[in-house]
Amino acid sequence: MDGYPKKEQPSANIEAAMKAYLNAKNESTLDKLVSSGTGLVHYFAKIYAPGQSKEDLIQAGYEGLIKAAERYDRNRGVSFSTYAGHYIMGEMRHLIRREAAFDRPAWVADLQNKVNCVIEKHMQINGEPPSIAQIANELNVREEGVVQAMRAGWVSIEEIDISQIHSQRYASFTLPIEDRIALKIAMEKLSKMQRKVIEALFYQGMTQTETAEALGVNQRKVSRLLKRSLEILARFFS
Repeated sequence: MDGYPKKEQPSANIEAAMKAYLNAKNESTLDKLVSSGTGLVHYFAKIYAPGQSKEDLIQAGYEGLIKAAERYDRNRGVSFSTYAGHYIMGEMRHLIRREAAFDRPAWVADLQNKVNCVIEKHMQINGEPPSIAQIANELNVREEGVVQAMRAGWVSIEEIDISQIHSQRYASFTLPIEDRIALKIAMEKLSKMQRKVIEALFYQGMTQTETAEALGVNQRKVSRLLKRSLEILARFFS
């Protein structure tokens, strides 16, 4: 995984730089603080835009770092690296929402949100961001799969190598992520009403009669929708 984020070690430098800035808020101490946060900013830029131009993200990250410095209260008992990490992430994610050129399918957005949750948890507990390997292990997804998922939005879904998004290990009674993704993609081939029928019958355990009542149609309509939906799904997986 050369070229992708390695684990950032807890930085005594950024904490010392923040302490100096709090003791004397001036241009010199702020410059030193920003310099000490370079590794943290670049880490998040690599996470949120792997393989893409990162200049705008890096700029957003530094803006987040400076905002964190302005608002940090050491009496709250939170390390500055943890506090700054949240602001850096926030500014970068705001930029992504505003400027990412391509829509993300729901399953990609869900996986990206899970990556964000892992990062936030590690920052909260350890005061440092996790490595790609740690993220992958916690989500049970191969490292390259994490990288591919985080590219979505910056590039079209057609440019994402979905085949790389695989589970690291398999667990009993749990679909591996590649099968869950395939199922979600297949479900997107169905109409809104067809998806409602499949979800009611197979996810909620409702009968056809109960489904018909819930959807405001007759049972014969549900039966036809089910038959057509299964034909579409069968073709997708064949």
